[in-house]
Amino acid sequence: MIEAEALKALGALSNESRLRVVKCLVEAGNTGLSAGDIAEKIGAAPSRASFHLTALTEAGLVHSERESRSIRYFVRFEAMGGLVQYLLEDCCAGNARVRQCCGG
Repeated sequence: MIEAEALKALGALSNESRLRVVKCLVEAGNTGLSAGDIAEKIGAAPSRASFHLTALTEAGLVHSERESRSIRYFVRFEAMGGLVQYLLEDCCAGNARVRQCCGG
């Protein structure tokens, strides 16, 4: 991951509702969730959830797939891992103390 991508991802995650969306999608795993299910889980109106899903998609952290008349959303695990790796390796230069705090 490059700095610009990391900044965009961190910006998207710096919102409480978007962070909740990511948590829900991580828990859902490979089955993903519909926009309606996500809205219900985070306590937001469907239009507000869609707004947050768009921001997360544009940041590369979420992707969607059409299922008949609905859209299912999934977390991009490789992007989330890339962000964590960027923070640990590039931003923190693989610092041993930081690694120890992360259990790595």
